[in-house]
Amino acid sequence: PMELDSIRERLSAADAALVDALAARQRLVFEVAQVKAHGTAALRDVSREEDVLTRVTELGRENGLDPFHVTRLFREILGHSLRTQESLLSPGRAAGLSVLRVGYQGSEGAYSYLAGLRHFGTESREVSYRGYDGFEMMLEALEAEEIDRAILPLENSTSGSVTPNYDLLARMSVAIVGEEIQEVDHCLLALEDVPLSKIRRVFSHPVALSQCGRFLSTLSGCEVEAFTDTAMSARRIREDGDKTQAAVASEEAARIHGLVILKRGIADNRENFTRMAIVARRPEPCDLRVPAKTSLVFATRHEEGALLRCLAVLAEHHLSLTKLESRPRPGM
Repeated sequence: PMELDSIRERLSAADAALVDALAARQRLVFEVAQVKAHGTAALRDVSREEDVLTRVTELGRENGLDPFHVTRLFREILGHSLRTQESLLSPGRAAGLSVLRVGYQGSEGAYSYLAGLRHFGTESREVSYRGYDGFEMMLEALEAEEIDRAILPLENSTSGSVTPNYDLLARMSVAIVGEEIQEVDHCLLALEDVPLSKIRRVFSHPVALSQCGRFLSTLSGCEVEAFTDTAMSARRIREDGDKTQAAVASEEAARIHGLVILKRGIADNRENFTRMAIVARRPEPCDLRVPAKTSLVFATRHEEGALLRCLAVLAEHHLSLTKLESRPRPGM
C-alpha cells in the first residue's frame, strides 16, 4: 500500500538522521581524544558517564521510549567512544603491523568473534579474523606468530569461571593486553519460521544449553544435543537442511548462516555477559590514563598464612583486588 511505502520512506530518513548524528558524535570524540593526548585529564570520567545515562534515559522516558532500551543503546555508544580514545592514546601498540590478525574459538557469529569485532572496531588498520577449533590450538598459533591477538573467555556472569583457560594462561608464554565484556544474547535459530512445537532437536555449546535450560524444557518432545560451538551449531542447521532442527546461537550467527530467529532472549538470566581477555605474545605499553587491570599468576608454599602474606602486599600499596582464582598445581 502507498501509505506503508510513505511510512517506510520516513523511517529511512529517520535512520539516516541517526547515522549522521552518530558520525557527528564520533567526530567530537576524536576532538576530545586529541585534547586529552596533550594533557593529563583521565581518559574515563565515570561520574560524567552516569550523568549522560541518567539524562538520556529521562529524555527517552519523556518521549515514550523504553528506558532499558535507551540505557542499553547509550552504554554501547559510550563504550565505543572509550575504545576510540584508548586506540588514539596508544598508537605504539602492535606497531609495525599493517594487518592485525585476530584468533578466536569457533566460527563467524560466535560470541568470541563478536567480542573481537567490538574490541578492534576502532582500529585504523585492517583486521583479519581466524577461527580455531579449541582455545589451546588458538594460543599455540599465537605463540607460533600465526596470529597477533587471541580472544580468550575467562568468566561468565551466570556460568562462572572458565577454569581450563586460566590453566592455559599459566602454562603458556602469553600476556593479557586487553579486555572486552561481551553480552551473550541467546536466540533459537531454525531454517524456517516454524512453530516451536515442530522442533525435535536443538544443538549448541554445552554452556549455552545450560544457560537456556528453563526455555528448552518447555519444548515438548525435543532432544537437546551438545555441539562444538554456538555458531558452528547454526552452520550445522543450515548444512543439514532439516526443518525440525534448531540451534542456540547469536543473532549474528543467524544472519551469517541465513537462518530465522524463532525466539530471542531465551537465556534463564536476562543479564548474561562474558569477560574476554585479549591476549598477545608479550606485554605492551599502556597509557597511564587508560583504565587497566594487572593480572598475576603466582604460587605459594603450602604453609600457614602464605596466601595472606601475598595479599597483604596489595593492601599495603592500596591496590583493589577484583578477582581471586585458585587452581591446583599439577604434581603437587
